[in-house]
Amino acid sequence: MASQSLDTESGDRAASKVPILLLKTRSTPSDAYEEILTTSKPKNESLGRKFDPQFVPVLRHRFDEGGMQRTRSLLQANEIGDRPGCRYGGMIFTSQRAVEAFTKVVNDERGGHGESPFLQNTPIYSVGPATTRALRAIQVEPPLQIFGEHTGNGEALAAYIQQHYGQWYRDREVRPPLLFLVGEQRRDVIPRVLMDPSLPQGERIIVDEEVIYGTGVMKSFSEEFESILNDTRHEPERWVVVFSPTGCDTMLRGLGLLDESSEKVNLEHRDGRTFIATIGPTTRAHLVNRFGFEPDVCAESPSPDGILHGITKFTTSRT
Repeated sequence: MASQSLDTESGDRAASKVPILLLKTRSTPSDAYEEILTTSKPKNESLGRKFDPQFVPVLRHRFDEGGMQRTRSLLQANEIGDRPGCRYGGMIFTSQRAVEAFTKVVNDERGGHGESPFLQNTPIYSVGPATTRALRAIQVEPPLQIFGEHTGNGEALAAYIQQHYGQWYRDREVRPPLLFLVGEQRRDVIPRVLMDPSLPQGERIIVDEEVIYGTGVMKSFSEEFESILNDTRHEPERWVVVFSPTGCDTMLRGLGLLDESSEKVNLEHRDGRTFIATIGPTTRAHLVNRFGFEPDVCAESPSPDGILHGITKFTTSRT
């Protein structure tokens, strides 16, 4: 009887948790989303509800050898730096995957020549804390000079670059171009803002995008997502957090929301207990424009705190 009682209590505790399906690969050795969502107390704690984050990997990443070789050639030729005559005066990163590819380029280059690439006194712009942590992990001497961690999204980073980069090269009439390492799928907000034709020529900044990695949907995603949906089908509330436009169609199809004939979401098929949050405006815009679906939450900042705040705010407004 005692064993049965313990099993019942354990089951009650598990049932009290709100499943949050994170459509991403778990970061190692620790994942900030898992840590914050597991330890934070949601607004509906009075109802005995806590979060149970579960990872469902979606993206398969591959380095773009052409883009990596072109980046490697720029480093070998010392074409990225603050010296007059350099092709680029700085770099932009808005993706951890771009940092991973760049890290490989740096390590390969350093291994071949026994020295670090020439990036001293070169501003490196990063969109947020996760990307910044990845950049700071690159072992070069002196360390990379990284700016923009506080911005959190492309619009804010572009505005920050306009001000900061202008000061960095205030002694030049024309600011040198920036090199932006990107994936195949990305927003154009940073180049669009910095190269806006309406800006005075002296304030305009040329941004050259170099595709350094590509993405695709993992073959296992559909089955794993379906399995977790089945495991959580009796929960009174569950969340799906989407981190990229890639795989959105598979996600919507798995939830039974996608009308195959029109490839649009049929809102009548929503179950009233499965809610969707996006990490930011890019993925939200993709869901709205491609599938006619407005997610329940769009994080104000692309971070664990942004997701947590959006979910708890939404839950509070409903209760």
